[in-house]
Amino acid sequence: MERPRTAGEAGRCPTARKPYYPSRVRPCMPAIVFVIPATRRTELDQALNDDVVARQSRKIRDAASMGGPPGEIYVLLEGASEALARAESLLGPLGKKLPGAEAGKLEQQFRDEDESASAGMGLFFTE
Repeated sequence: MERPRTAGEAGRCPTARKPYYPSRVRPCMPAIVFVIPATRRTELDQALNDDVVARQSRKIRDAASMGGPPGEIYVLLEGASEALARAESLLGPLGKKLPGAEAGKLEQQFRDEDESASAGMGLFFTE
């Protein structure tokens, strides 16, 4: 007999269950991923400094460092749906929003990078 799956295992959100808080389930935030040409970095910074967008979680990486084309920037935004809609209106003219499959792959790369950085920090504090 198969055991019941928890919310974190059900595929709803890949990081819903934190390993150090096994009894707590973290709700998933909506996320969007944009590809912006590196030549529009100044405009990107202005758009991300918008009062609503600036309050959301954001990660910016050079696309080439994540296996993408050189000369482009990946922007991952996570937060409230209303704020993401505002971000779409600001970032849409600068670049393009990635479709679901591509965006999901990049979101996972961002998460993997964060987890490996967190694991690496543990080496500083252990013997």
